[in-house]
Amino acid sequence: MFPEFRDLISRLKTEDAHFARLFERHNDLDHQISNMEAGVTPSDNVAIEGLKKEKLQLKDQLYAVLKKASAS
Repeated sequence: MFPEFRDLISRLKTEDAHFARLFERHNDLDHQISNMEAGVTPSDNVAIEGLKKEKLQLKDQLYAVLKKASAS
């Protein structure tokens, strides 16, 4: 995710607690969705779609933080 910001992501994960929490939640959702889609975790399409929407919102928030940090 966001390879152009790889160095900035590494720095923000250690320096910005809010960014770190968003990043961790995004990764948690990614794993949950993968497990649900693979059938490892029981689920239905409605639950998966809800998690995907939350993940997309987090990605938007992460991108906003990255853009702001890269501009400064």
